[in-house]
Amino acid sequence: MQKILIIIHAAPYGSERCLSGLRVATALAAHPTEEVQLRVFLMSDASFVGLPNQQDGNGSGLQALVEQLVDCGVTIRLCRTCALARGLADLPLIKGLEIGTLAELAQWTLDADKVLTF
Repeated sequence: MQKILIIIHAAPYGSERCLSGLRVATALAAHPTEEVQLRVFLMSDASFVGLPNQQDGNGSGLQALVEQLVDCGVTIRLCRTCALARGLADLPLIKGLEIGTLAELAQWTLDADKVLTF
């Protein structure tokens, strides 16, 4: 089993990098022949993806992608420091998402076979 960490730090409403990261994560989580332990860490403005009803720059909803990942057993964390800086830490998150720490991200990075960033 491969262990893959995806770090997304691009804003959901700017470029398509955030959407691309979520799409790659979805493809990996649903891969038909390779078993993958997938983790996603949302940093910087990507922290907004953890809130319900977020859209990318084209107006596409991101919540369905996030919920699909959670349903596939993907662990998703929002950076605590980033969430605090943006006033998100006390807001309701999409079900299955939690606030994480840089120490947790460091451990995930050490545990991962591959790290992708968007």
